[in-house]
Amino acid sequence: QGGLPVAPSAIRPAGQVYTFDGLKDFVTPHALDLAEIAAVTEQFRSGARNAREAGFDGVEIHGANGYLLDQFLRDGTNQRSDAYGGSLPNRARFMLEVTEAVCGVWDADRVGLRLSPLNPFNDIRDTNPEATFSHVVEQLNRFGLAYLHVTALGADEPGAAGPMFDLRKLRNLYTGIYMVNAGYGKARANAALAAGDADLVAFGVPYIANPDLPERFAQDAPLNSADPATFYGGDAKGYTDYPMLSD
Repeated sequence: QGGLPVAPSAIRPAGQVYTFDGLKDFVTPHALDLAEIAAVTEQFRSGARNAREAGFDGVEIHGANGYLLDQFLRDGTNQRSDAYGGSLPNRARFMLEVTEAVCGVWDADRVGLRLSPLNPFNDIRDTNPEATFSHVVEQLNRFGLAYLHVTALGADEPGAAGPMFDLRKLRNLYTGIYMVNAGYGKARANAALAAGDADLVAFGVPYIANPDLPERFAQDAPLNSADPATFYGGDAKGYTDYPMLSD
C-alpha cells in the first residue's frame, strides 16, 4: 500500500485512473526487475491455486486493456533491453510464462486468456499490433486452452492503439475455441457464430444491466439500458438495482 504501480518500463501514461478519492492522474510506474517479474508470475500461480481451492470452475488470465501483461507485450510501453524486451518473443515471454504457470495449477482446458489488440485503454499502443498479436496467438496454440478471448474494444477509435487490422486474422491463426466480445447483442452474436467468426460470444455491459440476460434472450424480452455513469461508482448502485424480468 502506498507504493508505485509497476510496469515493464518507467513510462508515465497519459490519462487518469479511478481511485477511492476519485479520478487521479497516472504516475510514473516502477519498472520491474527480473526477480520481481518472477515474483509476479508466482502471484498469478498463487491466484490460480486460490481460485481452484475456492471451488471455481476455471480461470481467465487478463492479458488485455493496458494492464501488466498487455504492457509487456506492446512496444509502446515495453522499452526494456533484457530478456523481456525488444524482440517480439521477448515481449511475449512474460505472458507466456504466466500462462504456463497457471496451466501448471489447472488443466489447460480450464484456463482462458483475454487479449485486446485494438484497445488504447490506459494509454496502450503498439507500432505493429497485427504482428505482435499474431505471434502471441500462434504461441498460445500450444497450450490447449479452454478458449482464447479476443475483444474488439477500441475498434471505434481507429488507430489509437496502433495501426488497425482485421481481427479475423487472429481467428484464422488460433486452432482452439475462439471467443469474441464488445458491442454484441443477440442478433449480432448469432450471426457471428453462424458465419464461423467465433465459437463463443462474451457479453459484458448487457450483463451488468441484465443479470437475467440468458432468460431475456430466450424470451426475446426487452433489455434494461446500462448506465455507464455507475460503472466505476465504487458502491452497489448500478450493479444490484437493475430490475429482473420477474420484478
